Amino acid sequence: MRLNLAQYPTAIAQAMQAMNEVEYQLNEVRQHLAKLEGNAEMIVAFETGLKNDNQRKARRFEVLQANLEYTQALQTLNRLTMDKANATARLEHLRNEFGVAKLETQLEIAQKLVGLETRELVGI
Repeated sequence: MRLNLAQYPTAIAQAMQAMNEVEYQLNEVRQHLAKLEGNAEMIVAFETGLKNDNQRKARRFEVLQANLEYTQALQTLNRLTMDKANATARLEHLRNEFGVAKLETQLEIAQKLVGLETRELVGI
């Protein structure tokens, strides 16, 4: 759907706002994931049976994989990442359409001016 030239700034602002909202949600999910990862680190830190870093990393991975909340947060992160990419594409599309619409309007004005000059030269 092609917008009028005057409608593009509002549409671009709305698309930017939608992208910012997705970015905000992404940051919230990242913070939640960091909290869950910190909790897993605490669990692993107090397990005395783990001998080295590799065992601690493996145990941390097990703790996180067993946490349904962590798995859901990862899925949300993936979905929001895709939503942000789509919002960014929509914003860029609107910006490009706006640029084309401005150029088409300038061309239309130039063609009208050339038409007027031609008529003046011919004496119409």
